[in-house]
Amino acid sequence: METRKGRIVKGLGGLYEILTPQGAISCRAKGAFRHQKEAPAVGDLVTVAWDAQKGGVIEAIEPRKNILIRPPLANIDMLFCILPTKDPAPDLFTLDKLIAIAESLSIQPVIVITKGDLDREESERLAAVYQKTYPTFLLALDEEEGVAFLRQYLLQNAKDKISAFAGVSGAGKSTLVNRLFPALSLQTGTVSPKIGRGRHTTRHAELFPLSSLCHTDGQGFLADTPGFSMLDFQRFDFFSKEELPYTFREFSPYFGRCRYTRCTHLCEEGCAIVEAVARGDIPQSRHESYVTLYGILKNKNPWDKK
Repeated sequence: METRKGRIVKGLGGLYEILTPQGAISCRAKGAFRHQKEAPAVGDLVTVAWDAQKGGVIEAIEPRKNILIRPPLANIDMLFCILPTKDPAPDLFTLDKLIAIAESLSIQPVIVITKGDLDREESERLAAVYQKTYPTFLLALDEEEGVAFLRQYLLQNAKDKISAFAGVSGAGKSTLVNRLFPALSLQTGTVSPKIGRGRHTTRHAELFPLSSLCHTDGQGFLADTPGFSMLDFQRFDFFSKEELPYTFREFSPYFGRCRYTRCTHLCEEGCAIVEAVARGDIPQSRHESYVTLYGILKNKNPWDKK
């Protein structure tokens, strides 16, 4: 029996597909992981005990940079956050929560506003909220230029990294990924007129080597994931309200300039961040999301953490 190292690129029904230097193999995880209340996740770097006749078993998981729990996806470097202009209506709070959690785990957020052709004015308004702080792309279904810019950005910045796309169902995530990389041919769905949301077309996370999708060097991977309603971070319960301001990049120029040293940046008189919001230097919707997240984190007790 030999030892192989590789990365999990797909997991379904307890069977994991692992990409190793010797080629792709499929195997299960050792039973001890269940007793440790741990399970391998797509994106994990693992050690496999392999026998050409009997197959193999995952013996060890290397330390992770981060992990999602719905769907299981580990070691993400870049998160492309899909925000539709309409159909369904844009949910800025959900997007801002995702950005804050990504920031706390050293994941680079990239904002992608889709369906811009459905409402040009609204799409430009949404882009203005984020484009001064994050890489922001404005796309329309009837134009290729924006998709080409996004593809170029991804290929230039995603070498040797794991990049994930996430968005509410119906945001056009799978459609966008198909336009970026037609070789994927991901299944797409439609928005339900009854509930105003899309039907899930992605049920599990899977990594696709970028080198297999286009001409590029390195060992980068592209992940397809379910929508926001199925996406969560394992350590969000450990995310404190004191750490929250540091996950909003727009706030950083104003740290240390508030009247009170223990300012919460909610509504205090003399708060440099509140004053920046009033001047329009920080988008009001971003501060509103901060206030809502602060209230959620303030009500979490240490014994609630998992």
